[in-house]
Amino acid sequence: MASQDVAKYLKESHDRIFENNREWAAEQKAKDPEFFTKLSAGQEPDYLWIGCSDSRIPAEQITGLGAGEVFIHRNIANLVCNTDLNVMSVVNYAVRHLKVKHIIVCGHYGCGGVKAALTPQDMGLLNPWLRNIRDVYRLHENELDAIADESKRYDRLVELNVVEQCRNIIKTAAVQQSYATNGFPIVHGWVFGFQDGLLKDLKVDHEKMLRDIQKIYNLTQG
Repeated sequence: MASQDVAKYLKESHDRIFENNREWAAEQKAKDPEFFTKLSAGQEPDYLWIGCSDSRIPAEQITGLGAGEVFIHRNIANLVCNTDLNVMSVVNYAVRHLKVKHIIVCGHYGCGGVKAALTPQDMGLLNPWLRNIRDVYRLHENELDAIADESKRYDRLVELNVVEQCRNIIKTAAVQQSYATNGFPIVHGWVFGFQDGLLKDLKVDHEKMLRDIQKIYNLTQG
């Protein structure tokens, strides 16, 4: 592609966003003249969504939720690491200040981050991040190694990674203390499938998981 064609493409792809924005704003005002007045008044979402950065999984669209209904954090392979101040800040703010009722960890089949973690090679800067997924494999090594089909083993690691991140959320003081006081938030683990566009509920048992971890990670005392 010639340099002038590249420049034209870049300008058009940039300008398209603003055209889309104008159309979206006009559409919202047409449906509800007070939409932006209410939007600017503040947010009270019921849901915190922790998902993968993958561009193909728009949280609001696949759940049918609208502006102001879901607080969103995304990173590679939807990890919740206690040393990641970004995700820890999001969880703390969503629970203590926004009072979210549900926390959803949503992975997806075909996750590039999970696949990279299964690749036995040096990934450079990604190594410390991917190690969190490799640790999930280590925790469930016997189950995963018993799966002969590589693609099914890959899918199962996606699911197990989601469950482990749910466990990491339940280990936090904010979630434990809010649940003890208010009975929420409830933590859920889901996986999105590209082939059919459907969400799979992994049926994470929030209460059982909380009981299991509190022998060591009990942080309910403020």
